Parts: sequence; C-alpha cells; structure tokens
Amino acid sequence: MSRPVSSLRNLGPAVEAACARAGIHSAEDLIALGADETYRRLLANGTKPHFIGYYVLVMALQGRPWNDCQGKEKDDLRIRFDALKSEHTAKKKKDRPELEAILDEIGVIPRKL
Repeated sequence: MSRPVSSLRNLGPAVEAACARAGIHSAEDLIALGADETYRRLLANGTKPHFIGYYVLVMALQGRPWNDCQGKEKDDLRIRFDALKSEHTAKKKKDRPELEAILDEIGVIPRKL
C-alpha cells in the first residue's frame, strides 16, 4: 500500500499536486527518486524554481522540520539548488530554437528576413 506524498513531513496538498503533475504519485516514489531528481521533474513540469521549495523537500526526505538546517549544510543545499536551476534553464534554452522553428512554421511568430 503506497502512502500519499503529503504523508511526508512538511509536504502538503500543493506539493502533492505538483508531484502528481510530474508523475510522482506516492511518498515511496518520491523517496526512491530522491530530492534532486524529484526537483528536476517538478521544474520540468512547470514548478517555478524556489530555494525554500527545494529546501523543504530535502528536509522532508530526512524527516526533519523544514527550518532545521543551518550554516554550511544550508549553504551546500543552496549550491545544489543553484546547479539544478542552472541545468533547467540551460535545457529550456536548448529546446527554445526548436519551439521557435515550430511557431515560425505555423505563422505564430514573424519570419526573419
């Protein structure tokens, strides 16, 4: 029997809905993926990057209060978050020319002369 995502400490209905949009339907799925892969999938499915959202997810997977982490541990989390955010931004930029070509083809954006 699987548990809902919201059964994990700190995670409520909004995170559960975002996870569902990303194809993560249980606490067990989220635990198996880990914080970084879960956050990658959330970003890929429309979640806006936000350090606190990432931070809460990491703490939830450790069973800790969302605001328990401080100092170097928190600084290290910021580095991981920034890397995930940069990876997501780079992927969006890479995919953009293909999208622009399709929009151009169907006449949504004007052709460049």
